[in-house]
Amino acid sequence: MAGVSKGAAGEVIAARFLREKGYTILGANVRSRFGEIDIIAAAPPYIAFVEVKTRSEDSLYAPREAVTQGKQVRILRTAALYLQGHPTDLQPRFDVIEVVTRKGRPMEAVEIDHLLGAYEAADLHTSF
Repeated sequence: MAGVSKGAAGEVIAARFLREKGYTILGANVRSRFGEIDIIAAAPPYIAFVEVKTRSEDSLYAPREAVTQGKQVRILRTAALYLQGHPTDLQPRFDVIEVVTRKGRPMEAVEIDHLLGAYEAADLHTSF
């Protein structure tokens, strides 16, 4: 796929990974005035708000390192707005999916790591 950004490729790979694990994709690139959530997926008893981070295999740091506290707060606020408009009985969970791709080949995943409950709203309460 010529011209595909690394980030967009990672999100496609992550969505495919989640579907294979039995998740239903409820939304992608969901935006609010606070920020964006890459993927919203459901697998009872959870609704997962997923941040996807993609790096090539020669990267010097792990993709998860790019999910800063500020980014987490923006995701939490966007998730709260989403839940106001889409009430559910599912338990919210905040995940990170790390996608490591082959150098120069953004659609070829070398490794996918799904960090379940990577952070929680309680961890960030002082940020609100």
